[in-house]
Formats: sequence, C-alpha cells, structure tokens
Amino acid sequence: MAQMMYRDAVLSTIAEEMERDPSVVVLGEDIVGGMGTAGGPEAIGGIWSTSTGLFGRFGKDRVIDTPISESAIIGAAGGLALSGKRPVAELMFADFIGVSLDQIWNQLAKFRYMFGGKTRCPAVIRMAYGAGFNAAAQHSQSVHQILTGMPGLKVVMPSTPADVKGLLRAAIRDDDPVIFLEHKALYGTSGEVPDDPDFTIPFGHARLSRAGEDVTIVSSGLLLGFCEAVADKLAAEGIGCDVIDLRSTTPLAEEALLDSVEGTGRLVVG
Repeated sequence: MAQMMYRDAVLSTIAEEMERDPSVVVLGEDIVGGMGTAGGPEAIGGIWSTSTGLFGRFGKDRVIDTPISESAIIGAAGGLALSGKRPVAELMFADFIGVSLDQIWNQLAKFRYMFGGKTRCPAVIRMAYGAGFNAAAQHSQSVHQILTGMPGLKVVMPSTPADVKGLLRAAIRDDDPVIFLEHKALYGTSGEVPDDPDFTIPFGHARLSRAGEDVTIVSSGLLLGFCEAVADKLAAEGIGCDVIDLRSTTPLAEEALLDSVEGTGRLVVG
C-alpha cells in the first residue's frame, strides 16, 4: 500500500474517477487557479490544493472555475447531475453552505422523490469544515449535524487517507447526492492507502479503531484521533475502550453501535 497525505488522497481519487468515467466533472471557486485564469502555473488547485493539475489533464469542459456563489455552484451541480453527468462540486468552506441550503435541501436531496424514482442525482458536494486554523467564526464550523437530519442526503466524514480513497470513490459512483466533509486539520496527515483502483468503502459501515470491553466511544473525522489517544491512555490504566469511527453519519452504522454498547454497557460520543 502507498503512503499518502489526506489531501493527496482527495486529489488522486478525483483524478482516477475522471479518468475512468468521462461523465465525472468538477466545479468550484478557484479550483483551477482563479476565475478567468488560463489554468497555467498559477493553477494551485484551490486553497486546499485538492484539484491541482486537473485542468491540464481534463480541460475546461470538465474542470470548471465558478463565480463566488455557492448557490450557483450547487445549482449547477444539480443540473449537471440531472443531465447525466457526475459532478463533484467544492464549497471552499462548509460554513458557506447556508446560502445554498435550498438547492441542497429542497432540490438535490428531493429529486429522486419528486420525480417518482424516474431520475437520479449523482452529485458529490465536498466541503472543508472544522476549527484549528485560526480561520475565525465564519470559517471554522462543523455543519454535519444540520445535514445529517436532511432526508435524501448521504453524509460522509472520512478520518484517514484510506477512508478518503474508499469513501470518495464510493460517493462519486453513487446515484444519490453525497455530502463529503473534509476536516481542514486532516489535510496534512498521512497514512497507508490501498492500491486497488476499485477500492471502495460502503456508507454505513463503521470502523472499529480500538477494541475494549468497558466503554464504547463513538467519533468521526478529526475527533477520532483524540478519542484514540484517550482510549490508549485508559488502556494503560486497565480500562478497555471500543472506539468506533462512524465514517458516515447518514446512513448510520446502527448495528455496529448497538452491538458494541450491548457489550460495554457504556457510551461516550466524541
């Protein structure tokens, strides 16, 4: 298995899926290098460097710099999805989702229902979320709890580069809208990633990160690392913890959670 950074797992997965499937397109603010640029040396691939080089490989029809309008980005993604494309839309910060909630909540999430199952909406909406970068109040929030309660959406929160690879590939291939949340503080972390070009992780399948008999700790995203550190410290004191990485909050791995709590009798949510 290759060693890879979290942000590189995002980029490589998108590139691999674009190579595999010509219907995959990406769009977002500054993902080429800035609105109106030619995509040359200045094309850093957005502020998170998760689309670097895609413009040179796939061109302007599949890598689209957008105006600074989250509602336009998501609206365009919905239209692309309905017309047979598989858009991967990027919102630079999850905090900005508020101005596009109608497109997400009442449109993308409901298309399959409104059209009686005769259509699909295979759109992925990627967002950087969370605190830790001195990005102030409007750029540091976690919005997964809002999105998790919206019928019709799948909400994914990978905590490792391997999970990014498996979950993002599954998201792009999914026929329903998927919210893909990437914590800013994880972009620079590294880990092993499977080489299999078809490696996917099904939504709703949690990962048991630590095993113990005394308490169940449930977490996701960045907080998983903190929970693992606590579990390791408690293990040294003779207290065993099941640490469960949810991976997705919708669908939720209910069976894994219930089985663990049945054994430990105690639950802590991180």
